[in-house]
Amino acid sequence: MTSGWVESPYAPRRRASFEVRVGDVGIGGASPIRVQSMTTTDTLDTQGTADQIERLADAGCEIVRVTAPSQREAENLAAIRDELRRRGVRIPLVADIHFTPNAALIAAEYVEKVRINPGNFADKKKFAVREYDDSEYAVEIERVAERFRPLVRRCKELGRALRIGTNHGSLSDRIMNRYGDTPRGMVESALEFLDVCEDEGFRDVVFSMKASNTRVAIHAYRLLAEKLCVRSSEPGYPFHVGITEAGDGEDGRTKSGIGIGGLLEDGIGDTIRVSLTEDPVKEIPVAQALARLAEARWAGAPPAPADPGSDFCEDPFAHRRRSTRSIEVGGPGIGGANVVRVELDLGPVPADPPAAARELAADLERTPGVACEGLVVESLDPSQGERVAGFAAALEGMGLKLPLAVRAEGCWVDHCAPVASRLVVPVGALVAEGHLEQATACARARDLPIEWELRARLEEVSELVDRALAASQRGGVENLLLSLDAELPVHAARIVTARLHHRGAADVPVVLRYRRDPSLSEEETLLRAAVDLGAPLCDGIGDVVSMAGFDAPGPALALAYRVLQGARLRSTWTEFISCPSCGRTLFDLEETTARIKARTEHLSGVKIAIMGCIVNGPGEMADADFGYVGSGRGVVNLYVGKECVARQIPDTQADDRLVDLIKEHGAWRDPD
Repeated sequence: MTSGWVESPYAPRRRASFEVRVGDVGIGGASPIRVQSMTTTDTLDTQGTADQIERLADAGCEIVRVTAPSQREAENLAAIRDELRRRGVRIPLVADIHFTPNAALIAAEYVEKVRINPGNFADKKKFAVREYDDSEYAVEIERVAERFRPLVRRCKELGRALRIGTNHGSLSDRIMNRYGDTPRGMVESALEFLDVCEDEGFRDVVFSMKASNTRVAIHAYRLLAEKLCVRSSEPGYPFHVGITEAGDGEDGRTKSGIGIGGLLEDGIGDTIRVSLTEDPVKEIPVAQALARLAEARWAGAPPAPADPGSDFCEDPFAHRRRSTRSIEVGGPGIGGANVVRVELDLGPVPADPPAAARELAADLERTPGVACEGLVVESLDPSQGERVAGFAAALEGMGLKLPLAVRAEGCWVDHCAPVASRLVVPVGALVAEGHLEQATACARARDLPIEWELRARLEEVSELVDRALAASQRGGVENLLLSLDAELPVHAARIVTARLHHRGAADVPVVLRYRRDPSLSEEETLLRAAVDLGAPLCDGIGDVVSMAGFDAPGPALALAYRVLQGARLRSTWTEFISCPSCGRTLFDLEETTARIKARTEHLSGVKIAIMGCIVNGPGEMADADFGYVGSGRGVVNLYVGKECVARQIPDTQADDRLVDLIKEHGAWRDPD
């Protein structure tokens, strides 16, 4: 695949960019990934804002953004800067500007970078529908340019950087009418502002393309990288990467891992911000963990393997799940029109099958709402055949009618085949062809699917795909799947799908396997799974998610389902689109989110947006079923989709009114 958005989709490589200086901190070029956050205090509260910035700096934050919703807040940035200097805290400040170009000009006097949102810098969002012909559209672009030009000139004079930060939730009506609520609309919105910068000879620009939908964010950043590459063959502008309104807790970290981590796997990202509805200091270790993982993979990556012969997906700028054959495995089907399945890999077959079955049944009973849809055990010794059969019988005796896949070497598959729903057969450089033939003979005799588990370095994956397909063809096995045991799982999965397509087997299902590393913390485990599983899922790759190495099934299953929900493939719990708060927020967002979650988190498939103000609120309602948006001190507006259906509701009544709305629209059910 030759493309400007990535050096190679088959090996981790950092996207080439030039460096933009933000005070003493460099973004892009040879600089490390920079970690930043945003204050949640009132910008007019000088001491409170300085306190929070100092705590962020102590935690390892390298750049801090502060909102300036009006000229008063912009002017107070001088006092905040002076207080930080008095304390000896040297950290670049960024002014966050929405709706107020005059505030941006003031803020530029006191901060190292100004962030503007193309969707509302010179436009208002009213969801108005209007057709523009080309001449009318050109007039509108020139109007916006003239509104923006004074800020560009002042930043150039003062040596300030600019972030052109597009938000999916706040695209202007003009962009929406021409391009729709799409990644392309986000990109075109940003490029209009870049035209002004370049016309003024100003290049100290950083871009962001944020969305609460992980797939939209990934596709928008990729498309922007592609467009910038077309504009110039030189290293590109650096990127600020984040998932906006990610939420809190495990959900917020999972979505951030999928979106930010997935983009870093593509080499996209020079500075990152994790947006959690929590104390901003808690964002820093999450961002640091994602940065460490990406930089380690960039530094230790092998040479890019040979082109596997085809593209790994139909369109890297839009999501489409791979079209695969459906395989029946004695339970829920895999591939085809089936949802992505979730299974547990238990490792070696238990030494005491009845006890293991009882313990598993009890653990699953304690994890309602997340279904285990299959099990995998390993039996690499023919003497364990009776133990496999005993475990299968014990599971059935406990009422666990789950497909049981068995991992076995090719020469030992016969001893486990009688109770297996599918055979998982390792394929590696040291595995003899005879073992593969024995496996296919057994599978064909018993009408069992084979999952070929490829154990390879990146440069070996294509060859092993060829071997697995050739063995299947020789043995007459059509019900086959492929999985991977690889150090760089995201890129290996892409090679597998590309090679399958090249070999005329594009419809072979793929199993995504995640094995927990016991040396990682719980949070690092979650983030690693979000990256290694979520990135391929957002590319449309994956028919099964298989979890291994966990002490108990509950956390493993919950993590798998969180990743699937974060990738917008299965909805298990209510999805909360909640902003991380800032000085614009009109209520305690963390407390409010926790309160609403406690009442509504059982509503599987429902999306609820909880927004502190109108910057992204109405726009993100387009991606949510219901919205709760601060509209003034102590009052809330409630939305159904894009429509505001209740205004100025006292916050003491807003929670009950939101539940009533959910009931009125048939989306409520009582908790179990």
